[in-house]
Amino acid sequence: MKNKRRNFLRQAAAAAAGLSVGRLGTSKQKEYLKQGVQHGKEARSLMKDAGIELSLAYFWGIEPQKVALARQMDVLGAVGGISPRMAGLPDKPNYSYEVIKGVKEAWEKEGLQLKVVEGPPSLYTKTKLGLEGRDEEIENFITFIKNIGSLGIDTVCHNWMPVISWTRSDFEKESRGGALVSSFDVNDVKDQPLITEFGELTHDKMWDNMEYFLKAVIPEAEKAGVKMALHPDDPPIDGIRGIPRIMTSVEAFKKMLDLYPSPSNGITFCQGSFASMGGEDDGVDIPAAIEYFGSRDAIHFVHFRDVRGHKNKFEETFHDDGKTDMYRAMEAYYKIGFQGPLRPDHVPTMAGDSNDHPGYSTIGTLFAIGYIRGLIEGVSKA
Repeated sequence: MKNKRRNFLRQAAAAAAGLSVGRLGTSKQKEYLKQGVQHGKEARSLMKDAGIELSLAYFWGIEPQKVALARQMDVLGAVGGISPRMAGLPDKPNYSYEVIKGVKEAWEKEGLQLKVVEGPPSLYTKTKLGLEGRDEEIENFITFIKNIGSLGIDTVCHNWMPVISWTRSDFEKESRGGALVSSFDVNDVKDQPLITEFGELTHDKMWDNMEYFLKAVIPEAEKAGVKMALHPDDPPIDGIRGIPRIMTSVEAFKKMLDLYPSPSNGITFCQGSFASMGGEDDGVDIPAAIEYFGSRDAIHFVHFRDVRGHKNKFEETFHDDGKTDMYRAMEAYYKIGFQGPLRPDHVPTMAGDSNDHPGYSTIGTLFAIGYIRGLIEGVSKA
């Protein structure tokens, strides 16, 4: 996969260039030239975004302005959940075939394609904490996997953050030019009351629950042709309010992949989450991490964003204003041959836009797509 795109382009160019010199005296030479020109056309068609499937997040259903802008930007991938109401079937379970088909068709009517189910049905607290009833949840999740696979939806972004999902201590921190971003400071949450209703919870127990889930689900995902893409814990600290967190480091993701090695067991490489791992002096080398997990064919989905700071204290940033060398990060995706779905994540709320959904400002998303597409073109042409 790593060199497929590059070799294809080189071969096409060589065929065209090498056969265009001198006289084409034989029918075989003429046929080779014809093939070279045709390959050149195919190569140019593949050059669009270097094969990366640019997408936007839609966690609040079909937003007419955002959808219209997406079509105008030629960003036709949709990432979101499965809503029975969106399918016109409010009484059906969200893992049922009819509901998933209805949601998929609703996006297609808008000219978009549902690329990733993010925040999937029936993967809830019972499964993640190993509570009574988890087997039923897992069976429903397997039904969901089989149904999306039969409908041609092949990527699921899931997480292992029970009770408290991604969280911040401030959603209105001022950034460049007065734009609003989210931020986290562990000191702001350390005195919050513990959540004790689930009994004693440990990191080892969380790992046991993860292994139980993977062993039940990944074989079914393989059969269905579905890729499971685990998102890091966000923020990547050891626990919040007594709820342990385990997906907080590069080493943790290596361990997760080793629990059940499979092409269907992979990662949502959320750059902001990986960039905020570690402390002030031991942060993650993002391009190196991309290349490592890419060498294992484990990156199934990308959240392209950045932060400033570390796991105990960080803030979101504009894509051009954080701690990561974003050009080198994009270069690493190109180097590993990544051609899956990629979306901007957690953009600043800019002037004239609403902060009703922090991190998902429409204007901020426009800036992000322009920046990302420019990086892709620069890396691919280089």
